[in-house]
Amino acid sequence: MTGAQQMGFRALADPTRRSILQLLANNDMTIAEVAENFQMTRAAVKKHLTILNEGNLISIQVDGRSRRNTLNTDGLREVYDWFGFFDSFWDSRLDALKSEIEKDIQ
Repeated sequence: MTGAQQMGFRALADPTRRSILQLLANNDMTIAEVAENFQMTRAAVKKHLTILNEGNLISIQVDGRSRRNTLNTDGLREVYDWFGFFDSFWDSRLDALKSEIEKDIQ
């Protein structure tokens, strides 16, 4: 697992950050717009957004004093692909287990 993937998983570990990603899936938002959806300070929201950015799950566009936060689908794809490997792994293991159980039943 790469360092970026580790940061992505760290970012996804927190339910607030997962909720922020869901918000950003619909619209790009400023820190203030994201903060309106949570019972926390803008500073706390900014920390969550920083972790999401470090995990390559969002990108931040700076325009003067405004910072727009955008969902980074490429970063999410990396996480999805990593999980996909284990999804296939467990599917094959469970299929093998099912075959063994069916042999014992017959």
